[in-house]
Amino acid sequence: MKILNGKTAIITGASSGIGYETAKLLASEGANIVVAARRQNELDKLVADIEAAGGKAVALAGDVADEPYAKALVELAEDTFGGVDIGFNNAGINGEMGATPDITLKGWQDTLNVNLTGAFLGAKYQIPAMQKRGAGSLIFTSTFVGYTVGFPGTAAYGASKAGVIGLMKSLAAELGPQGIRVNAILPGGTKTTMAKAWVDTPEKLSFVEGLHALKRRAMPAEIARSVLYLASDASSFTTGSAMLVDGGVSINRT
Repeated sequence: MKILNGKTAIITGASSGIGYETAKLLASEGANIVVAARRQNELDKLVADIEAAGGKAVALAGDVADEPYAKALVELAEDTFGGVDIGFNNAGINGEMGATPDITLKGWQDTLNVNLTGAFLGAKYQIPAMQKRGAGSLIFTSTFVGYTVGFPGTAAYGASKAGVIGLMKSLAAELGPQGIRVNAILPGGTKTTMAKAWVDTPEKLSFVEGLHALKRRAMPAEIARSVLYLASDASSFTTGSAMLVDGGVSINRT
């Protein structure tokens, strides 16, 4: 039996990488999927892939930092599939990087708007839908950067992603009595389009892979399996967790 039969999930940042693979995996486990990202063409391809495999999905393109968009995603889920059980607020950007005195205020604000405000807005509208169900699982994508490890030149990114963890912990305490679990995944280096900014030379790639205890980066599908765990009843007593899925980068010193 598929472990997410009858559940409906909203997945942001679904046009590539971790979001894309998670949408396919959750759909393969029986979930109805609402996929969100800025690029409509990529979302349409994802929906086609899910439907070709026998799943159900709909797409709506937009900006997660836009409040009406967050509301519209929940309305689409309710109108199409009857409700919301899982929210995977995964959309994120690297943002403006470099020495902190050189980062512009706009670059700082743009990074926080997508990575932190986008997560907040997703939760703001997903929570009432889950309250109607009497249960739910909210999941955020954070990172080890700014949590267990600091990298120079990543002030906006690290701060925004650390803020996601603070948001997650507050929501876990707030929503636990209502049967809504809230967790975050903290991936390590992962082979995604977004990660190319970090590893744009063979030397950087070797350095980043060497930071991990496993001496490699993850495939997006590996991270997706951790999201499936948090979305399913397998994690029924897991809430408030900043879950490292980082290949040992946080503990490695070799």
